[in-house]
Amino acid sequence: MHHIPAVRISFTTIFTFIFITGLLSISSLSRAQSTNDILNLLVANKSISEEQADSVRAEAAIKQVEADAVKKSFFVTAARSMKLSGYTQIRFQQFDETGKINGTDVRRARLNLQGDVTPYWSYQFQVDFAGGPKLLDAVADFKPFDFLNFTVGQTKIPLSYENQISDNKMEANDRSQVIEALVARGKDVNGNHNGRDLGVMVYGAFLKINDKNRIDYRIGIFNGEGINVNDSNDTKSSSGRVIAHILKGLDVGASYYSGWDKFTTGKGEPAINQDRSRYGFEFNYDYKRFYFRGEYLQGKDGSISREGWYLQTGYFVIPAKLQLLAKYDVYDPNKSKADDMSTRYIIGASYQFNNWAKLAANYNFCEEEGPGISNNFGSLQFQIGF
Repeated sequence: MHHIPAVRISFTTIFTFIFITGLLSISSLSRAQSTNDILNLLVANKSISEEQADSVRAEAAIKQVEADAVKKSFFVTAARSMKLSGYTQIRFQQFDETGKINGTDVRRARLNLQGDVTPYWSYQFQVDFAGGPKLLDAVADFKPFDFLNFTVGQTKIPLSYENQISDNKMEANDRSQVIEALVARGKDVNGNHNGRDLGVMVYGAFLKINDKNRIDYRIGIFNGEGINVNDSNDTKSSSGRVIAHILKGLDVGASYYSGWDKFTTGKGEPAINQDRSRYGFEFNYDYKRFYFRGEYLQGKDGSISREGWYLQTGYFVIPAKLQLLAKYDVYDPNKSKADDMSTRYIIGASYQFNNWAKLAANYNFCEEEGPGISNNFGSLQFQIGF
C-alpha cells in the first residue's frame, strides 16, 4: 500500500497560490511591491514555481492597466494630497476658403494642479504650453458653507454656459461664434483671454428641495483687462450667473457682464476705456445618452451692439464611446449693419477610446449674408491626457 503524503502538501500549495492570486488582484493598485515580495518568498520556499509566480505577475500587470484605463484621477505624492492632470489636443484643419492653408497644429498642451489645503481652503493652477507658456488659472477658494464661498485670483468669468465647459470636455471642436466674440476669447475686442479675468468672486447653492440645491450662483468683480496683465484703470467690471435646476436633467440660467474696459473697435484706433457689456440666457437638458442645449448672448462694445445664439444636440450611439453631434450657430457682429450675419451648420462625431483619449471630427457648413464665399471647413482633433 502506497502512501501519498504529497497530496496534502499539493492542496496547501494550491490553496496558497489561489489566496495569493486573489490578494494580488485586490491590492495590485496600491501594494504591487509587497505582493511581489510575497511571491518571491513563496518561490524561495518552493511553495510555488517561478513560472507560477510570473503568471500571477503578468495577470496583475494586465489588471493594473485595465484599472488605470477607467480611473478618472490619480493622486501625486507630495506634502499634501493633490491632483495633477493634463492633456494635449492635436488638430488637423481643412479649409475651402482661398488663401487659408490646411495643416496640423498643437492646439493645447495643458497641465492642471488642484488640491485642498484644509477642508475649507483649496487651490488650482493651470498652465498652457501651446504657443508658449501661459498661466490660465491661479485661484484660491474658501468654502465655509454651501450657500457662500469665495474665490480670489485668475479664473473663468461667470458668463455663459459654454464658457464654463473645459476645453477637454467640449463636445464640438470649436466654441460657438458668439462665445468667441463676447466672452473674452479669440474674437473679443479686448483679446483672447480664454474666457478668464483677474478678480474676486462669491458663489454658492441654496433652496434645497429633496436633498438637492435648486439654485446656483456666481457673482464677481474683475479687472476687465484679461489674464496675466495688471489693471490700467480704477474702474472694475462685474459679472454674474444664476442657474436654476428646474427638473431632473433640465437647467436654465441667465448671466451678465458690465464693464468700462480698455479696448479698440477698429484697426488703427487707439485703445480707450469704453462700455463693454453683455447679458445672456441659457438652457441645458440631459437625459441618459441625449443632451440638448442653447444660448442667446447680446453684447455692446462702445457704440457697437452684437448678438448671437446657438442650438446644439448630441447622442451617444454607443454608450460612453461613440457620440454624434449637430449644431446651429448664428452670430451678428453689428446689429446696425445689414448683410453681416454669419451662420454655421455643424455636424460631427467623436469616439472616446477611454477616459483619457478621444478622436473628434467636425464639419462646418458656413453661410454669410451678402456676397457668398466658399468658406466651409472641417477639423479632426485627437486628445490624449492623464
